[in-house]
Amino acid sequence: MKVFIVYWHPEPKSFNHAMFSMACRTLTDAGAEVQTSDLHAMAFDPVSNRTNFRTVKDPDYLKLQLEEIHATEVHGFSDVLEAEMYKVEWCDLMIWQFPLWWFGLPAVLKGWVDRVFAMGRTYGGGRFYESGVFQGKRAFLSLTTGGPEEAYVSGGFNGDMHGILRPIHRGMLQFVGFDVLAPQIVYGPAHMQDEQRRLELERFGKRLAQIAEESPIEVGRY
Repeated sequence: MKVFIVYWHPEPKSFNHAMFSMACRTLTDAGAEVQTSDLHAMAFDPVSNRTNFRTVKDPDYLKLQLEEIHATEVHGFSDVLEAEMYKVEWCDLMIWQFPLWWFGLPAVLKGWVDRVFAMGRTYGGGRFYESGVFQGKRAFLSLTTGGPEEAYVSGGFNGDMHGILRPIHRGMLQFVGFDVLAPQIVYGPAHMQDEQRRLELERFGKRLAQIAEESPIEVGRY
């Protein structure tokens, strides 16, 4: 199995980094080929502009999707984006490791999606959802929250976690063809004792050791 882990957190001593490291070790020990993108260490620029491309379709007006289609046709993406696109195309399983910020992806990870999920290369021309470019591949989100689990249920303080994650599950991963596995969520690790955090890492490791056997979850349109 080929696994691509996309990780972002600004602090290498964070629990997110511990989960990232755990995933790399466990999957490698299980015989998987693992490639990673540590977006903070890479100083990945999340801003889409003409630096996305080595080519130019329209020098007078920047329409990113038009430039993306053109770059797909003439192999015109920047070296940075080409490397990231290759890893998405290479993998059987993709994992995003991140802290939930403002009910969504941190800016750098969202910018990675904006730049890497390029029209023509990763979607378009009728290739969406079940007919998507990455059909047959699987992906899941591994994330932490600031609040406790009871805050993320239907009727809870922040609302149902499934609803919070749906724009990512449906609007990003399924949109380009990925089958979505259940998210790995650690609620409020900053408020845990060391033993609790150790148990969460152990739980994650056990799941990863069996990840090849997991079936996708239902996300749906609503």
